[in-house]
Amino acid sequence: MKIYTRKGDEGATSLIGGTRVPKHHLKIEAYGTVDELNSWLGMLRDQSISTTHREVLLRIQDRLFVIGALLANDAAVSNMKLPELSENDVTYLESVMDEMEEQLPAMKNFVLPGGHPVVSQCHIARCVCRRAERNAVHLHEAEVVDKLILKYLNRLSDYLFVLSRKLSRELGAEELPWIPEK
Repeated sequence: MKIYTRKGDEGATSLIGGTRVPKHHLKIEAYGTVDELNSWLGMLRDQSISTTHREVLLRIQDRLFVIGALLANDAAVSNMKLPELSENDVTYLESVMDEMEEQLPAMKNFVLPGGHPVVSQCHIARCVCRRAERNAVHLHEAEVVDKLILKYLNRLSDYLFVLSRKLSRELGAEELPWIPEK
């Protein structure tokens, strides 16, 4: 089987179930941004970070594939059995964040992204996650999106922020507070 099908040459693609939609369809924007986020997390996972962080990111990447499949599914015509997202996936992110936050100083200001290339990549992933969340919310205005997807993406952006702070600490990077000029 070849990777190319030529079916998308005219600007349409198929959802799970076979429904053809334009490549700018809200569903495509939503799961495409989740795919972009997954790629950024892959790049982050490839950096010199702890095995623990790598394992968490790998688990998150798996969940993002699940979210992508759920967003790409046309449930009205598809009978494909898809993996599921669960509340445990959200509580897992919360528990990992809680554990990291116990080791970090309290925040008194917003933090400027940067300080180390790995930390910057984490912030980029956080921003892409926020866009994925916005796209999923936009899609939810047009059709039903499992609210657990919205919740997971919201919590994931929080996780990525906490991870950026933890990585700053582990890498000895300066965490610059945002103090607005007067």
